[in-house]
Amino acid sequence: MEHLTKQTFLDKVFNYEQNKDWKFEGELPCIIDFYADWCQPCKMVAPILEELSEEYKGKINIYKVNTEQEQELSAAFGIRSIPSMLFCPANGQPQMAQGALPKDSLVKVIEDVLMKKKVADVK
Repeated sequence: MEHLTKQTFLDKVFNYEQNKDWKFEGELPCIIDFYADWCQPCKMVAPILEELSEEYKGKINIYKVNTEQEQELSAAFGIRSIPSMLFCPANGQPQMAQGALPKDSLVKVIEDVLMKKKVADVK
């Protein structure tokens, strides 16, 4: 699982310095875990994210952002409580979830938000 800095976030997820509106820069949908080393719930979620990263390899990317080291990035997304996870589909708007979600909830979000195929508009 890759740890993102502000620069790699701008390259791989969303360049919020150049774009006001959301524009996803990645190829695969992703989850971004905003965490801190001292946060107990974050430590509970970490192994679950490791498992999901293996189970969905090649389908989604899972990134981590250390809120202590990347304060500007955290502030840009208004992160006030951790863990917070940003779910970024390849198309459409990202969704933020707060708190340590259990694995089955994460799987549901991955299936419903990230893996959802874009359905053509029916006229």
